[in-house]
Amino acid sequence: MKSNVLACNNLSKSYEKKTVLQDLNLELEKGKIYGLIGRNGAGKTTLLSIISGQNPASGGTVTYNGMPVWENEKALNHICFSRELNPVSGNGIATLKVKEYLKAAAIYMQGWDKDMADRLVKEFELDVNQRINKLSKGMMSMVTIIVALASKAEYTLLDEPVAGLDVVARENFYRILLEEFAESGRTFVISTHIIEEASDVFEEVIMLDKGRIILKENTMDLLDRVRHISGRAEEVDKAVEGHVTCHTEKMGRSKGVTVLFEQGENPDQWKHSAELVVQPVSLQQVFVALCGKEAENG
Repeated sequence: MKSNVLACNNLSKSYEKKTVLQDLNLELEKGKIYGLIGRNGAGKTTLLSIISGQNPASGGTVTYNGMPVWENEKALNHICFSRELNPVSGNGIATLKVKEYLKAAAIYMQGWDKDMADRLVKEFELDVNQRINKLSKGMMSMVTIIVALASKAEYTLLDEPVAGLDVVARENFYRILLEEFAESGRTFVISTHIIEEASDVFEEVIMLDKGRIILKENTMDLLDRVRHISGRAEEVDKAVEGHVTCHTEKMGRSKGVTVLFEQGENPDQWKHSAELVVQPVSLQQVFVALCGKEAENG
């Protein structure tokens, strides 16, 4: 067994008659930055809340280093889930001042780094005397980022950490994240809808669709084996026959298809074809292709 692995085994979650997660299996290894992406309602926040022991599973288990996570302080000390703050929360958090919220986080997080928290407060120009429910969405995101990074948790989970941040603040977040990752070797799982600018940060990408993991792969390896093939419909159909294809577009007699090549196949085998246009795709385009429509055999 690999050491210090955070693992989900046959995980499921249902609310009344609605199934959110279905027989999900996932291993998160130490020392990686994972991107967790999926459409609204795919189950991302639910998955992160169960992994971090904040929400019970309906079935299956979550373990850290072989130990159950649920109600296990020894395992939970290695995990931090810093989720989006709700300004109208009924549990009293919304009425706390930022400094009170950070003080509470320091009590609950075993490895809390106060110096780092203080430095990030200054860097983000955050007013610690403001109450949570008086903050802008971007400022609330900064609070969740500070908690996540200063927790020093071995497994740190962030749900939409850049929501409401402007482009400069987002760039600062990714820079700080990479600096902390390089220095500490912690594992980060980042759930985000802003895929394009985050794709360079993700070592591995996890795609969640309708409560199931449809893909978990090294980001660069994935992009290396996906291409968009376009041209006259009959030429495209002939070329992609037998390959896994998805996200077909048609315009008159022309056609475009996203192709997922198998390991070892040459994705640029038609690069010099006069009849076909072969183009690489971005992570966001792969996501749209896979989650917009299920892959099919061409």
